[in-house]
Amino acid sequence: MLLLISVSNKNIAQNIFATNKYDVRLIAPELTKNANIVKRDEDIFVEIKSIGKAYIYTKYAITILNAAGDYASLFYKSYDKLRNVSNIEATLYDDYGEKIKSLKKNDVQDVAGNTGFAEVGDDRVKLHNFNCKTYPYTIEYECTTELKGIFYLPAWLPIENEKYAVEKSKLTVLCPADYKLRYKSFNINKEPIIATVKDGLQYQWSIEKLTAIDYEQYMPDWYETTPLVFLAPTNFEIQNYTGTMVDWKSYGKFCYLLNQGRDILPENIKQKVHELTDNVTTTAAKIKILYEYLQQNTHYISIQLGIGGWQTFDANYVATKGYGDCKALSNYMYSLLKEVGIKSFYTIIKAGVNEQPIIPDFASTQFNHIIVCVPQPKDTIWLECTSQTLPMGYLSSFTSNRNALLIDENGGILVHTPTYKKTDNLQIRKINATVNDDGKLNAIINTKYKAEQQDKLHGIVNGISKEKIKEELNEQFSLPSYEINTFNYVSENTSLPIITEKIELTANNFCSITGKRLFINPNILNKSTYVLSEETKRKFDIKIKQEYIDIDSVEIIIPKGYKIESAPNDVEINSKFGTYNCKYTILENKIIYIRKLEKNSGTFALNEAANLSNFFAKIYKADRAKMVFVKE
Repeated sequence: MLLLISVSNKNIAQNIFATNKYDVRLIAPELTKNANIVKRDEDIFVEIKSIGKAYIYTKYAITILNAAGDYASLFYKSYDKLRNVSNIEATLYDDYGEKIKSLKKNDVQDVAGNTGFAEVGDDRVKLHNFNCKTYPYTIEYECTTELKGIFYLPAWLPIENEKYAVEKSKLTVLCPADYKLRYKSFNINKEPIIATVKDGLQYQWSIEKLTAIDYEQYMPDWYETTPLVFLAPTNFEIQNYTGTMVDWKSYGKFCYLLNQGRDILPENIKQKVHELTDNVTTTAAKIKILYEYLQQNTHYISIQLGIGGWQTFDANYVATKGYGDCKALSNYMYSLLKEVGIKSFYTIIKAGVNEQPIIPDFASTQFNHIIVCVPQPKDTIWLECTSQTLPMGYLSSFTSNRNALLIDENGGILVHTPTYKKTDNLQIRKINATVNDDGKLNAIINTKYKAEQQDKLHGIVNGISKEKIKEELNEQFSLPSYEINTFNYVSENTSLPIITEKIELTANNFCSITGKRLFINPNILNKSTYVLSEETKRKFDIKIKQEYIDIDSVEIIIPKGYKIESAPNDVEINSKFGTYNCKYTILENKIIYIRKLEKNSGTFALNEAANLSNFFAKIYKADRAKMVFVKE
């Protein structure tokens, strides 16, 4: 008993007299709520020496509360000829803030930064991890990054991910007194503190006590939910190229300058281009021929050499090698079109299904991909030059419905790429099935996927073996033990591509049989899985980015001798989020089930959360309704 009291008093004393700055008990309780990580302190100091030189001094400490936060313990810094990383220091602390160990110089790994798609590159990565598994623990890192050119400046993002809280974070930027720093902030209700200091002009932002953000389905983009500051230069220099970035026009002029003169084709390719197109009468047909020529004679790799992140390899390089990255392939396509007198635009864009959108009123380096835009009198043709299989004019969800920057000698013009509507994004399925007396289902399934609804399948069908496809199909459907007997895919490379899928499968125990009764859910393959729990408690507005239509027509022949005992009512749901209806018909021993879901895109106010939850809950329930048959 005396020992127990003694230990208890010790714990109380430790809590009261915690003096180590990284003692976990010093973290305010509201910061650990729903958090896997707490950023204890962060100090980022950006020193702009000139238009061609800057240093970033970074020091931060984070407490990892549990295994879900381990990903943040990895120190990962890329470098190349334009960036150098040095002065790396690190310390690991226990939950009381007591030092466990410090980083030794040879603990830092220095590895090639090339990905599986990269064939050539000079980028490398310095990385380190203490690999601590005793929670909670705290790590402190600091390093210096030298920028040999300020075409890109870092963003300040105190909350880096969901379930990530912040005790305090600070960004300081020091630049020459005559240099105008450009910045744009989000979700910060105060301007930076600007002061004249000995070495120039200083800008400073600071923030404290940010609670963790929980992930919510259909959240707005990250910059709309959390404090964030973007930085960008006015004048800059990089490897003897100078430019300005005050607006998109000047940004585009620099990009044009960087790639000027790299569109000269070798003579043999010029001859080939004219051989292919000189007798073709329409511009659209010429574009199609040249795009397919590109697809058939080149392939994609990533190239990261020198200023390869921004400057393309020339057209001769691609013609000779037969490969290139997005810049080189797009420049090559631009060059092919130019040779036959077709005006096109080298176009920079931020690609990715879930990427944050470009901030339209803040010209800066926000891009990661290049495509080609070919304006036509009645329409515009967009070309994704890294794909060997996409049809001419189709961008996919990878680059659709977002801002992009057209580049020419006059500078940059911000435009919007095509948005595919729900009437474009179709999944139309027809199922003919029979059910045996033992509840086994035999089904022939024909499905047509169109536009964005076929994007994922397009990558699978054109990217992996038949054996791998069958493995994926065996995991795809929510059916009791089933077997894929045959499958086949047919692609239609129209302007909105279509993939038709035919599958024959057998599913054991599809129906449950109890005594004389047969229980069947006629929605065989398209049960909604959306269930938004406690959505009335969400913090953010609702942002649904993609819209589509699903139509399922199912016919099931049941064993003879059964009659209907009970059937669900037809369902019709109308909402600003979309519409849903399903209908049941019995013709002798045949079930006919028709289901249609139209899902709308859009941004909806926070107070609509309960309505959204209710919309999906009704669909979830309707999709699982069963019909009951009784044996006569």
